[in-house]
Amino acid sequence: MSQHMRDDLFREALGEDVQPLTKGRDKADVTRGPARPSEAQLARRAQAQAADEENNFLSDEFVDLVGPADPVEYRRDGIQIGVVDRLRHGGYAPEASLHLQKKPIPECRRELFRFIREAREHDLRCVLIVHGRSQAIDGRANVVRSYLGKWLAQFEEVQAYVSAHKSHGGLGATYVMLRKSERARARNRERQQKRRG
Repeated sequence: MSQHMRDDLFREALGEDVQPLTKGRDKADVTRGPARPSEAQLARRAQAQAADEENNFLSDEFVDLVGPADPVEYRRDGIQIGVVDRLRHGGYAPEASLHLQKKPIPECRRELFRFIREAREHDLRCVLIVHGRSQAIDGRANVVRSYLGKWLAQFEEVQAYVSAHKSHGGLGATYVMLRKSERARARNRERQQKRRG
């Protein structure tokens, strides 16, 4: 097939509504910044944040600070030690991550609440939270890490959490294992039944 015939077929497939770009409009305009949100978008955002804050059960009261060189670890009753060991060694690939570095405590609290809720809605099992690490016990990153341990234990969905493997940030990050949702359990049962025939 000749190049001319291919060009004709291509134009025919595009239809008559598609027109070539005019000269000077064939490049992205990098001089303009992102568009500002409209009043309606700002109002919806404020309303969503207010609803999140109203439902946010995470405590912002005093927390005992974790030592800067101490790993964090937690597991609910019934969770096998082998699962926690595998989590600690990076045996479960994180399906999403949240970065809390250099953010104030109230913002970390809001973002963590939203993140865990969304991870649960999307049936994620293992997530990574990057919070940084401070050498001082009362350094900002260590305070966030200490609150994080307290907050994660308050979620019924959280089965376990441990300090991350070096490849994912070591003491500056935390793996979180979430409970499997009913939807995910139902899909698992269906797959197993199909395998059995």
